[in-house]
Amino acid sequence: MFKSILITAFFCFGLFAQEKKISTVYFEFDKSNIDAVQQQMLVDFVSKIDTATVETIQIYGYCDDRGNNDYNLKLSQNRVNSVKSILVANRFNKSKIVIVEGKGRVLLDDYSGGSLEDIRSKNRRVDLLIVKKNSFGKGIYTSFQDKHEVGDRIFLENIFFELGSSKLTVASQKELDRIAEILQKNKKIEFEIRGHVCCTPDYYKDAIDRATKERKLSLNRAKSVFMYLISKNVSSLRMIYKGLGNQFPLGRGDEFDRRVEFLITKI
Repeated sequence: MFKSILITAFFCFGLFAQEKKISTVYFEFDKSNIDAVQQQMLVDFVSKIDTATVETIQIYGYCDDRGNNDYNLKLSQNRVNSVKSILVANRFNKSKIVIVEGKGRVLLDDYSGGSLEDIRSKNRRVDLLIVKKNSFGKGIYTSFQDKHEVGDRIFLENIFFELGSSKLTVASQKELDRIAEILQKNKKIEFEIRGHVCCTPDYYKDAIDRATKERKLSLNRAKSVFMYLISKNVSSLRMIYKGLGNQFPLGRGDEFDRRVEFLITKI
């Protein structure tokens, strides 16, 4: 039913009125290849993007609930790679593709809204999320800039964590490698690393880190970034870290609340 369909949508998230363009490519059961019609629609979609206004693109792959976890994780990654290959082949700036991640299967908790097969078809997909440059507004950015002012916040959508974990993902490490290079070029910037969590009751300020069994998850996430930047030769004297727990949800879903932000404290 969803073969050869490419759906492009625009919708606005509440926080800072950031606009994202989302494109979704659907796949046949147990397939990771994209047919000619889908390829052309994907190419058309990319051709309409003004890359000068794009900060990053994120690509996430999914499968339906059939099959085991390992198989579906690999299949979802293959689907993502297929989409990325088309983007790169059509000269989309590779450096702007910062996350290419297969998420595996989507479990079915409730499918009362449609037939089981329709819902499974919708879950066999790859989502493309495009983040526009500096779309948050004055003083709030989606990447480190050449010039900053004290009080500027850098909201990095590309540094995420698994539920209950403070371990950096491979995609997050790649993003931090890019940040470390920028910081090495501007050694005067000092900043605070702020960790956040999702999914905790209001009577708790923080969540539990599964690795340490302590309710310090947001702090540990910030510390993970701190330690990684040190490993990339960013001086520890330039940065501090703290955990802000669940105090500042974005209202855009749990995945976006498992994050780290930067606050410029000195120039």
